[in-house]
Amino acid sequence: MKLEPIKLPDNQFLEKIGFFWHTDPDETPYVASEIVEISSDEADAYYEAVNELYDMFVEAGEYVIENELFHEIGIPFNLIDAVKMSWENDVHWHLYGRFDLAGGLDGKPIKLIEFNADTPTALFETSILQWAVLKLNNMEESHQFNNLYEAIRDNFKRLIMLEEDVSNFDEHYEGWKILFSSVKDNEEEESTVKLLQTIATEAGFETEFAYIDDVEFSDEEGVFYNDENYEYWFKLIPWEDIAIEESDLARILTNIMENQRAIILNPAYTLMFQSKAFMKILWDLYPNHPLLLETSFDPLEGKAQVEKRIFGREGANTVIVDENHKVLAQTDGEYGDFGVIYQEYAELPTNDKGESYQAGVFYAYEACALGFRKGGLILDNYSKFVGHRVVVEQV
Repeated sequence: MKLEPIKLPDNQFLEKIGFFWHTDPDETPYVASEIVEISSDEADAYYEAVNELYDMFVEAGEYVIENELFHEIGIPFNLIDAVKMSWENDVHWHLYGRFDLAGGLDGKPIKLIEFNADTPTALFETSILQWAVLKLNNMEESHQFNNLYEAIRDNFKRLIMLEEDVSNFDEHYEGWKILFSSVKDNEEEESTVKLLQTIATEAGFETEFAYIDDVEFSDEEGVFYNDENYEYWFKLIPWEDIAIEESDLARILTNIMENQRAIILNPAYTLMFQSKAFMKILWDLYPNHPLLLETSFDPLEGKAQVEKRIFGREGANTVIVDENHKVLAQTDGEYGDFGVIYQEYAELPTNDKGESYQAGVFYAYEACALGFRKGGLILDNYSKFVGHRVVVEQV
């Protein structure tokens, strides 16, 4: 793995472009002062792997639906109908997600760690900040595996056209309204949602932003803000949180979908993909697939492995053990009530300080952008964002 030192934009510049979460609670910069250099072949391999993985997720999703395996992967009972309805109707288009991967550098095989399909983070840093960093360091901005902004813009158009080819999108499709929401007092989530709002506006939507507490919902009439009715509602609130903490809202949203009064993004079926237990389904359907790690509901025998909570986030409630079940790393957290899966451990690339690098590849209709996170054996809320550059071979 080749790392290139870089100069970072100052905080004033970062805040000017809407990036306010530039400093971690320990007062260290969130963005690393380095980038990962990759070859064009490595970029192509990430692209091809993620496209193949998404196809596998779709096949496995159909298997879960047909065999009613919702309990096995932890889907709350009050969202099962919403998952089914969103899966069966093409108007519920998956806007974007992010695959976390081990390997892909220095000849190491790419392996799926998990798929953040519902509310993935690092959208702003991947789509905007990487370009700014390369430009500041007098590097060619186009030398990236990164067209995330444009890919999401085209996916917004597909929401309306329901066609893969958006080249014929014109003013006849404009005028549709979409409301964007996040929780209050979270600058990262609000900025991320407002970036998506900007992209949707460019795609031809009439857009508005509102904190979720200010949005009104009606089973029969749909989604409202300031007495305005919206055909689409994007929420950066995890579906499992809605199911567990806002059961009335889960019921209303299901009725809104059934009455065809609004389309909710990301769709409810992305909760299946978000569940780490879904990777047990993948392993059952594609045993020993080169992109997968063995995953089970029971501890694996004779293998280093990771114990995860199926809806855990940011590395919380995670345990890594070696082949003799000796604990190598462990974290506490708030997700201990969720079910557990055991996944074969895959080593991440490391630097000379022993810090790990994990690739994240966004998917929006196709694989479209790469970024990295840097941290310890378990990547937690203090992990750093690391950009990348594709080194173009000289002919």
